[in-house]
Amino acid sequence: MPLSPLAVELIGGTAAVLTTLCWLPQAVKVLRTRETRDLSLTTYGAFALGIALWLAYGLLIGSVPVVAANAVTLVLVLGIVSLKLRFG
Repeated sequence: MPLSPLAVELIGGTAAVLTTLCWLPQAVKVLRTRETRDLSLTTYGAFALGIALWLAYGLLIGSVPVVAANAVTLVLVLGIVSLKLRFG
């Protein structure tokens, strides 16, 4: 039985919220402690690039959940990358 468009958007929206919010604790921890020694700049850089590409994809297909989730995630991840570059 196919899902309704609303159900599909709710699934996408829920996935977007969960995968976006998972970065919030890491960003808060780095902001509070200024400790980034154990974070891989290569991993976070590659992840940020991937998120930027997902954001572009979401814009191209006009998907609000994909755009919203990746825009917020990109801000959080770039914040962590910036702190990694600043504090090593």
